[in-house]
Amino acid sequence: MSREEDNGEARRHFPSRRADKNSVAEPSQRQDSANLDSYWEGESAETTPSRSAVTGRSARRKARRKKRTIAAVVILVVIGLITGASVIAAKELGGISGIISGGEDYEGKGSGEVIIEIPEGASGKTIGTILEKEGVIADADVFADIFKKNSLAQGVQAGRFRLHKRMSSREALAMLLDPTSKADIKVTIPPGFTVKQIKTRLQETAGFNADQVAEAFADPAEYGIPGQSEESFEGWLAPDTYTVSTKQSVKDLVKTMVDTQIKRLDEAGVAPEQRASVLIKASILEKEVNLDKYYAQVARVIENRLQDNPDTHGFLQMDSTVVYGLGRSGGIPSSEDLKQDTPYNTYKHKGLPPTAIGTVGQKALQAAVKPADGKWLYFTTVNLDSGETKFALTLEEQKKSVEELKQWCQQNQGKCKR
Repeated sequence: MSREEDNGEARRHFPSRRADKNSVAEPSQRQDSANLDSYWEGESAETTPSRSAVTGRSARRKARRKKRTIAAVVILVVIGLITGASVIAAKELGGISGIISGGEDYEGKGSGEVIIEIPEGASGKTIGTILEKEGVIADADVFADIFKKNSLAQGVQAGRFRLHKRMSSREALAMLLDPTSKADIKVTIPPGFTVKQIKTRLQETAGFNADQVAEAFADPAEYGIPGQSEESFEGWLAPDTYTVSTKQSVKDLVKTMVDTQIKRLDEAGVAPEQRASVLIKASILEKEVNLDKYYAQVARVIENRLQDNPDTHGFLQMDSTVVYGLGRSGGIPSSEDLKQDTPYNTYKHKGLPPTAIGTVGQKALQAAVKPADGKWLYFTTVNLDSGETKFALTLEEQKKSVEELKQWCQQNQGKCKR
């Protein structure tokens, strides 16, 4: 939502075109009848004009009239050319069509695109000020005057609209009254996104402000989500592409995300009392798995490690949960990170973390509901480019996989970020 438009500082100036009050004298159309009569009665040429002399004077008068007519036409043509040039220059310099009610206005339907948000209960003056600030119209007062005189103007609704730059005030008002001008926005929430990332995207893409977003995420219970913290929303917001209409609030959108995720849980056969644990497991899968073919196997590793067995003793020991607990959305934890005692450090705390750690896609959800068969307790992605992952039954096998990853990191400096 470039912006180099003149806000209407240039006005058109036209040269003065006052009419010439000096009329052109018309030669007399009357013949001197007395002289003519005397001539035909036989008076001499010395005392009366000859026929040829009279005819000569008449011809000269006609010639003078013709020259004056041509001169007048030439003057009018020149004035027309000057006026036309002035109009073109005014359009080129400022795009201002004229003066309305003492203010300036652009001409036509404008060009480009700009998203405008009209607040609830905005007056014509308020709307005009918003439009002028965004370069849509030249003068807020002109728009307010047109708005006041248009009986349909009260039909302008609050919301976001797609308008053009440098429009006439009448065209701008017409677009605000046109339902097809409403700016519905599409927002994509990918699998693995955290609540923090979602909030940022809603502000940057959907145009909501920080206060609106904060209010929408203030109370999980409002949406039927267990828990009281912002982290409680993790996993319950379905990843998808959403169309945000001008009438939707952030709360409306969050409710749609939650309802969509609950519907997917129901379709996957997840009982209400199992929803939270399934979402936590699936969110870990989203962070740990690089290729779809590994979802079900990693899901089985999670289930096996949660069992109180001699090898894992119920510790998941998942890097993704440690990183989330430190406020990061990705990367490999350092040895110092692993020592940090957060509720999400599954190297220090048995069982599942308190909440999911991101959004859950349908493939991860299906894998969490139906893991593959196997006795694996460990897995390691040994190639971060290809996503190749190796599974191990014993700690000794796992150590070999970890060593393979270290060698890959040494050969690919900068790709194993912590």
